[in-house]
Amino acid sequence: MKKDYKATLRICSKIMFGVYIICLTYFLFFAESTGRTFEGRTYHYNLELFKEIKRFIVHRHTLGTGAVLLNLVGNIVAFLPFGFFLPILYPRCRSFLRTVFFSFECSLIVETIQLVSKVGSFDVDDMLLNTIGGAIGCLIFHWMNRIRRIYETKEKK
Repeated sequence: MKKDYKATLRICSKIMFGVYIICLTYFLFFAESTGRTFEGRTYHYNLELFKEIKRFIVHRHTLGTGAVLLNLVGNIVAFLPFGFFLPILYPRCRSFLRTVFFSFECSLIVETIQLVSKVGSFDVDDMLLNTIGGAIGCLIFHWMNRIRRIYETKEKK
């Protein structure tokens, strides 16, 4: 790959990652549409793995499809870009396990901030879903990177 192309790709990736972080921060801490209000804030937490996931599945008819999708799928999708961009921006994070670890770590930080600030709740299920999202994002990166390398090899021939 040409150096100019790599530099341009890295700059574009940094910009997109920055926009992603800003949007993620807004939706996790400030968006009223996701239940983030500053009135009557109390501590909310779930330390039992699969408790909220099970609750959303069991009560899906009462809670509604939108709420179930927002919680279960939304938490996964929210961290897909994190797992995708991390190996691009930080070559040392190209290891799948390292990306999964940093996805978990970032999710832990987010959940802790939500607990301390009383915005949202500290939920181990969210951490699991976020980490899965980061892992899927990393797998997508590796898949796309492999396709790119195959294409470049064919182009050189």
